[in-house]
Amino acid sequence: MPSQVEPEALRTAMSRFPTAVTVVTAIGPSGPAGATANAVASLSLEPPMMLACLDLGSRTLVAVEHGRAFGINVLAAGQAELARRFSTKDPHPQKWDGVRWGERAGVPMIHGALVWLACELREVHDGGDHVIATGPVIELEATDGDPLIFHRGEYQPLAAATPPSSRPAGPAAR
Repeated sequence: MPSQVEPEALRTAMSRFPTAVTVVTAIGPSGPAGATANAVASLSLEPPMMLACLDLGSRTLVAVEHGRAFGINVLAAGQAELARRFSTKDPHPQKWDGVRWGERAGVPMIHGALVWLACELREVHDGGDHVIATGPVIELEATDGDPLIFHRGEYQPLAAATPPSSRPAGPAAR
């Protein structure tokens, strides 16, 4: 049965679903590549595996397939400018200009990211206008802090997505 849901209706509905903001990275034939993505998830704990969805036309996908590895950089609350930068179709060298990063486990690690995971590319599955890359986690680093989220079409810190009236009362308010 063909879908009767219009793509814009799905986009609008899903804008109400807050998601973490990540930059999926890889080393391609011409250097580092990266794309902002929010369709990223933990796939398995045993063995530890992740999945990341990338647009079929993504140059980052080409880099992931070339390097047979991908990095997932979960952005921190103050990194909205990086999310915007990596969501563009600008050439990769331009995207990386001035970005502090290093290479670990064969993939770029963006400095200041809340969480960084390096994954070996295991499989690529069809996902409509995207592909779903899966792979075991081979290295990770996590720090404390607040994540950057995407909600109602905007990048924002986690606390900004919850109206004050619906936030749980803290110890001082009880």
